[in-house]
Amino acid sequence: MHESSEIGGARCPGVVLLHGIARTSASLKSLERALQAAGFATLNIDYASRTNPIAALADDIHPAIARFAERDAPLHFVAHSMGGLITRAYIAKHRPHRLGGVVMLGTPNGGSEVANLLSGSRLFRAFYGPAGLELTTANRPDALPAPDYPVGVIAGNRFIDPVAGLFVLPKPNDGRVSVQSATLAGMADHVVVKASHTGLPRHAVAIAQTIAFLREGRFHVYA
Repeated sequence: MHESSEIGGARCPGVVLLHGIARTSASLKSLERALQAAGFATLNIDYASRTNPIAALADDIHPAIARFAERDAPLHFVAHSMGGLITRAYIAKHRPHRLGGVVMLGTPNGGSEVANLLSGSRLFRAFYGPAGLELTTANRPDALPAPDYPVGVIAGNRFIDPVAGLFVLPKPNDGRVSVQSATLAGMADHVVVKASHTGLPRHAVAIAQTIAFLREGRFHVYA
C-alpha cells in the first residue's frame, strides 16, 4: 500500500479519502484539494484494491489511518465507490475514537448488477480480484453491519456506458451503480447529482455537497 502524504494542521478536522476498485488516490485529488481549501486535513490513501477481499483491505489501511487518527480532531471519511464498503468494514473493526461523518459517492451498498453480469467472467475475476466478487447484489454471510454513525450518500444519475446504463442497471443510475443501490438503511441524508460514476469525485456539486455534509451533517437543498 502506498500512503499519500498527510496534509493539514494537527487540530483541523481530518478526512480519510478512499478511492474505488482499480483506481488510485489520484482519482480523488480534486476532492482532496477542495477539502484542504475548506479547512480539513487530509489523508488520501492508495491501497491494493484488486488483491484482497474487502475485510483484508480494511486491515491493510489501518496503520496509516491509526497514525492520522492520533490528531486531536474529529476524523471523517470520504469514499468513492468500493471505498465506501471498505470504510464500513474499517469502522466496524477499527472504529476511531473521534469518528465524525462519512460521505459515500457512488458506493454500491446494495451491490451492482454490472458486477452480477461480469462476475462469471475469468477476465473479470483476474482483473478485479476477490473484492470485485463482493460487489454483486447477492447476499453474503459477511454482510457489513448497518452504520450507527452519520452517513451521507451521494449518487449519480448520468452514465457514459449506454449498455450498462440502459439495459443492465435499474434506472436512474451512474453507469455502474443505481441510485437505489447507493442508498443505505440508517443514512442521515441522500442526494442525487448529475454525474457519472467515475465523474462523481470531480463533480463540483458533489464536492460542495461533501463539504456541506462534513460541516453540517446534511446536504444542501438547491432551488
